[in-house]
Amino acid sequence: MKIKQWLLTSGLVAASFLSAQASAAVNQQDVETAVKSAMAKFNIPGLAIGIVEDGKVVMTKGFGVTHLNKPAKVNADTLFGIASNTKAFTAAALAMLIDQGKLNWDDKVTKHIPEFKLYDSYVTQEMTIRDLLSHRSGLGLGAGDLMIWPDTDKTMPELLAGISHLKPDSSFRSHYAYNNLMFVVAGEVVSRVSGKDWRDFVEQEMFTKLDMDDSKAGFSRIPANNSNWATGHIPMDGKLTPFFVNYLEDFRGAGAIASNVDDMTKWLQTQLEGGRLPSGEQLFSQEQQVQMWHPHITRIPAAKAAEVYHQQFRGYGLGWAVEDYFGFKKVGHGGGILGMVSQVAMIPEKKLGVVVLSNQQKYPALSAIINEVFEDALGLEDKDWVQIIADDYFKAQQEKYAKAGIIEVAKPQPALPLNNYTGTLNSAWYGDVVVEKLGKELRIDFTHTKRLKGKLEHLTGNTFVVRWDEPLLEADAYINFVMDKSQRVESAAMEFVNPEITDFSFDFHNLDLKAKEIQH
Repeated sequence: MKIKQWLLTSGLVAASFLSAQASAAVNQQDVETAVKSAMAKFNIPGLAIGIVEDGKVVMTKGFGVTHLNKPAKVNADTLFGIASNTKAFTAAALAMLIDQGKLNWDDKVTKHIPEFKLYDSYVTQEMTIRDLLSHRSGLGLGAGDLMIWPDTDKTMPELLAGISHLKPDSSFRSHYAYNNLMFVVAGEVVSRVSGKDWRDFVEQEMFTKLDMDDSKAGFSRIPANNSNWATGHIPMDGKLTPFFVNYLEDFRGAGAIASNVDDMTKWLQTQLEGGRLPSGEQLFSQEQQVQMWHPHITRIPAAKAAEVYHQQFRGYGLGWAVEDYFGFKKVGHGGGILGMVSQVAMIPEKKLGVVVLSNQQKYPALSAIINEVFEDALGLEDKDWVQIIADDYFKAQQEKYAKAGIIEVAKPQPALPLNNYTGTLNSAWYGDVVVEKLGKELRIDFTHTKRLKGKLEHLTGNTFVVRWDEPLLEADAYINFVMDKSQRVESAAMEFVNPEITDFSFDFHNLDLKAKEIQH
């Protein structure tokens, strides 16, 4: 889920643009209108927004409900899973430890986690803390996410062992490829260096100092007497369904935090003040913030972003995306989990920041709202961003779903009896995947992931379609069995049925499944 953008030109226009900027300010009524419009167009049950302007909190407000079928209203204190906006907290935790003289950005990861190992021995020895945080490891998009997504029973030692078997997709430091597991490792570095569990460090050393009193490093840590948290919702077949799945607790330093807009505006203020807390104390130094906000890997701007936002550069810092936006440096991040999304965006030179949290997974709605806020605050040309982005989004969705579906073939019967496909398959990095015959159907069980259980429907030859018991995952996959000479399973390969719809974290294509044991 990403965003699209727009325009501005020449000398005379630039002059009026600059004079408009001088008196520009956020209009709360405009913001509320944009929020309500976005919620209506994108069918969002609940949403909260926080705005910092000139370094001051000017708005924190909730809209809608925490759960579609319950009356509780969203307010500024309602907790949401912020997903990958957790990454900036992990980067800041490391910055704090650097300020304390306990490590450096260019320390080798193996200095702090001796058992850390990647597929390539050279990369293992050269990988630094900076590399962990900038998506330039050489691993592909979402590689290994099935070890933690959508849930897992794996321990940190098991995750570290699994990472060593992930094959790179590109050479080290040559390409940007978003990867969650490197931030899980970064969180473990925080634990090893500080002597505290990552969750405890974030809560005790960061949230406490930031006065982020309600925020927790995981939904399971929300006190039982606090019921003010949102439930995610997933749209399918024209309706919304509430969906709760521990909200990335297992993503640890990559995506576990639960927060609200009241707390997140304090985070924005600290970021916009170069790490300085309201008390005057430095949470982290300006020197470290320069590192976090500097692009350590660059990306080519999308054509649409260049056209709409005049985007000339795009990169990734340490836990932050960095790009230009109508000539301004913009620092921010998005976060997405099943049924819930978040977005943080800042224009540092204006000490302007926005956070939007939603309990529905249509991310473009958040982009539209932030564009409306920036339009007011920066004196940009007046546009109906909600309508523009909604039109783009729904057109793209219509095209994606028009392509979706199973490839139709004309061979309904399996090539072999169902019993021939049963057994335990093993992925070197994931672990065991069991295929068994129950009654007249084949069942598949990803043994470390309670949500990944389903049935196999025959497609053609030795190829089946995996239909998960939880259809809201939208992650149907093909599985093709390779048989040995005795017509038993030797190996299997999986891939998305609908790659444009399924979340990249279901990285079935990386599994490389081999028969472990055959059950006769």
